[in-house]
Amino acid sequence: MPILNWLTRDEDIRAAQRAPYRLLEEVSELSAGDRDAGNMLIQGDNLEALKALLPFYAGRVKCIYIDPPYNTRSAFEHYDDNLEHTQWLSMMWPRLELLRDLLAEDGSIWVSIGDTEGHYLKVIMDEVFGRSNFIANVVWEKSDSPKMDSRLFSSRHDHILVYARTRDKFTLRREPGAIPNHYNKRDEQGRPYYTKPLRAMGSGDDTREARPTMWFPLIAPDGTEVWPKRKDGSDGRWRWGPEKCRAERARIDWVEGKEGWSPYFRIYADTRTGPPAETIFHHEYAGSNRTAKLEINSLFGEEPFTTPKPERLLQRILQIASDHGDLVLDSFLGSGTTAAVAHKMRRRYIGIEIGDHAFTHCAPRLGKVIEGEQGGISKAAEWKGGGGFRFFRLGVPIFDEEGHIQNEIRFPELAAHVWFSETDRPWDGKGESPALGIHDGRAFALLYNGILGDKRPGGGNVLTRATLALIREEIAAIDAAFDGPLTIYGEQSRLTATTLDREGITFKQTPYDVRARA
Repeated sequence: MPILNWLTRDEDIRAAQRAPYRLLEEVSELSAGDRDAGNMLIQGDNLEALKALLPFYAGRVKCIYIDPPYNTRSAFEHYDDNLEHTQWLSMMWPRLELLRDLLAEDGSIWVSIGDTEGHYLKVIMDEVFGRSNFIANVVWEKSDSPKMDSRLFSSRHDHILVYARTRDKFTLRREPGAIPNHYNKRDEQGRPYYTKPLRAMGSGDDTREARPTMWFPLIAPDGTEVWPKRKDGSDGRWRWGPEKCRAERARIDWVEGKEGWSPYFRIYADTRTGPPAETIFHHEYAGSNRTAKLEINSLFGEEPFTTPKPERLLQRILQIASDHGDLVLDSFLGSGTTAAVAHKMRRRYIGIEIGDHAFTHCAPRLGKVIEGEQGGISKAAEWKGGGGFRFFRLGVPIFDEEGHIQNEIRFPELAAHVWFSETDRPWDGKGESPALGIHDGRAFALLYNGILGDKRPGGGNVLTRATLALIREEIAAIDAAFDGPLTIYGEQSRLTATTLDREGITFKQTPYDVRARA
């Protein structure tokens, strides 16, 4: 496959490896709402922020949208085209590599770009993501009228390059079709539905005798038993059997009336049967630059961003590339549009922005979303407010210049890096046990920073028969039948090489055997 070459390519393709792993430190006074909602706003260099996210989110992001600088002779200090073009490519390459590693196997990345670098971006994304994973070049009609002072063409469009992480596992949702008016309710994720009585009605087989297995009690919200009764008071039956009632209990709504509780079941609208998405996004339904500026002005009473994106553009992307609860990421957050739209559409999100407007504009904008602001797509999404986010800044590197662990690093941070370096998977633990988990038939454990309660030098961080017994107990709690090999990180091992070999243990010494994963 042809590749793109530029002045500093050899150095730039290793930039992601050289970026340090840093801690993410919460700034609680800038966080807002529900801190456990799973949303993050990070201020800092996005290369280092993306590297910091890898041990926790590698392979978990469903949809990435980024709007990087377009390199229109105003993005960088220098204007020499060759140098400026090189700077742009050197900025993009390592970030695309890390974004690729964060994408889920069925995920996709959408990159807005103009004509200046669009075709170069296509070539480097072919190399980073694989040419076979290219999905489409979406054309967004960004202008709703021509610029009469243009000397040549009046530019009306931007490109949005779309790539899948793995094309065979990627599906694009169809455009939402018209939803009939009787789907007049919304669930916690905003999905439209209507309800019907769970009691069988209006047919000759709605009696207990006709379907005796459908005669059983359901438990109402106040704990009382509810039996299916016909209007004449005789025994009736439910539409569902007991197994389905248990399996589908989330679809049962209870309504309290004069005669007690009645169960209803939800019927959801099928939003997957509309037409396929098309590669032209017209401004009438995807918004325009004018739309975006009006939205920003209404929020801040000023125009702090020259090229914001309209909320409807992000809504359209997230509608067809993600679902409720999916994780969305934007590492060039700018004015915060992606995070605001993801929040209103009930997706989880991570937004990264290097500038001060991470806390002067993005955080306040998301605060308004939590309060229920009604601009942008709020009415279309039936947004009423709620949720929350946590604000983070980049902290100290986990490893020093020689690759050794910094003294102030706590157990959970090091555990995440050990697990990720060994398994290439994010870690889900909470740092309450030295046993990190089991992957591909091998268990992993870490003795560090007094995880066993003994913080004396040479104490609980040393592998002895006693600490090994505790590790074995914790592993058995994960999988009682596990008898495979075990890798243990610790300051020192007091077990002989013969014992380690007999026990199937590989011992790795901290800090010397712990390195930042490239």
